[in-house]
Parts: sequence; structure tokens; C-alpha cells
Amino acid sequence: MEEIKPYTSLEEAMRELDNGGRFYNLFTEAQDEVITPAELSKVSGVFLTKQKMILFLEMALCRLDEKAKAEVLSKLDDRLQLDYQNYKPLQISVSEAIQVHSSSNIILTGTPKPNTSKSALEGFVLIPFGKTFMLIPTVDLYDIYELTDEQTAEKLLIAHSKRSVKLPEQKLMVGGIWKQFPAPSDKDQASTPDVLERLTSKQSGKRYLEIHYFIA
Repeated sequence: MEEIKPYTSLEEAMRELDNGGRFYNLFTEAQDEVITPAELSKVSGVFLTKQKMILFLEMALCRLDEKAKAEVLSKLDDRLQLDYQNYKPLQISVSEAIQVHSSSNIILTGTPKPNTSKSALEGFVLIPFGKTFMLIPTVDLYDIYELTDEQTAEKLLIAHSKRSVKLPEQKLMVGGIWKQFPAPSDKDQASTPDVLERLTSKQSGKRYLEIHYFIA
């Protein structure tokens, strides 16, 4: 997971985002007032993953006023405009996020606290292996945290990659993707695509917000 330093002005945002792409992006041009996927990929460091790029963009723009943000978004090319509409993150409370369907981009604010309870650690992650999927325990890949809704006391579990630095226990804005992980009862099954569909349905498994970015 990476820390994002949000843009503080329209000028800064356009300078960073309208960057011409990498040297091999021959058909992009810096400071032409058009922001392309190649340019957003360069500044976000994300390749090919549209959903994650849009999550980065929304969080990077979060401290601009509405007029400045709208001006930046108006410069997105047609492809990014469509991606933004498809993957625009929901900025909501913990209790609201619990009701949202899996695979959505979500941005939350709260203080993450480590959760090592057995129930929090019981999920599994599907890893492609040939034409099937292996089920790897969540705790082998992630540290598990929880965010608590200050109004309702409801809790939401966060899956944070072990390859990243530990999350500080302070108030943060975090952005990630709701993931539906298989339940322990599924761990001995050979996961073919049709089984995968069942395992990742809303009725099966444990849900975690897989975190990709945070703002301190």
C-alpha cells in the first residue's frame, strides 16, 4: 500500500497528471490539457489496472475544492471518462460500506487497529494455478486490521499486504476494493471457474476491504 500526497491546487494537479506519459507513449503530449490513461498510469505507478488507477485519482484529488476537481475531471480523455464512471469510489462511512456489494472501490476514514481474532483471520485467498485456483490462508498474505464506525460501533475488516509497511494507528483516509474471500469450509475444494463463482458470491465467504492507498 502506498501513501498518497493529495494535490493542493488545480495547477499542481494538472502539472502532475498532464505529463505526457512515459517515453514510449508516443501519442501522448505533456501540458496539452488532455489527461490520458498512459499519463495517469505514469503518475500512479499502476499498469493496466483501471479500477486501481481511478482509486488513486479520486484520492489524489480529494483536497481540491469542487470547482477545481471538476476542472481536472473535465480534462480526462474519453477512455478515462468512462473508466471514472465505472469505478468511481464511494466515500462513505464504515456502516454504509458494510452494505455495499463486493468489488466496489471504497474510501473510508478512521483509525485502523490490528485484529488477530480467530474469526478475523479465517478467510482464504484464491490464487490462479493452471486452470484451477489454490486457496491460500488470508493471514499468509495480509495483516488484518479493523475500522470502527464512530456512530454505530460497527466494524469493518481491512486486508493490508504484508509486503507493505505497517499501518499507523492514527486517523487515516484509506482506499481499497471490497473483496469476497472464500470461507474455511471451502478450503479443501478444487476451485474451477464455476466453483469460483459460487465461492465469491455474496452468500459465501468473508469480506475484507483490500487496501491500496492511504492519506495521513
